[in-house]
Amino acid sequence: MNYKLLIYIFNIMLSIFSLSGVNFEKLIKKDKVMETRILVIAISLIMAYLLTNFIFNFIEVSKIV
Repeated sequence: MNYKLLIYIFNIMLSIFSLSGVNFEKLIKKDKVMETRILVIAISLIMAYLLTNFIFNFIEVSKIV
């Protein structure tokens, strides 16, 4: 199995866990539960993508140096 996919999945779980500590209720209007969940999922996917690419770019650069 591709290890990059495993790192993506791990980072998605890590970012969802880290976003669970943020109180989005103060930022989002009342009775907008579904929109808040979609926002959390989108932010966690973006964070996981950026973190995974950072890890792989860091590994590639460290091999060069």
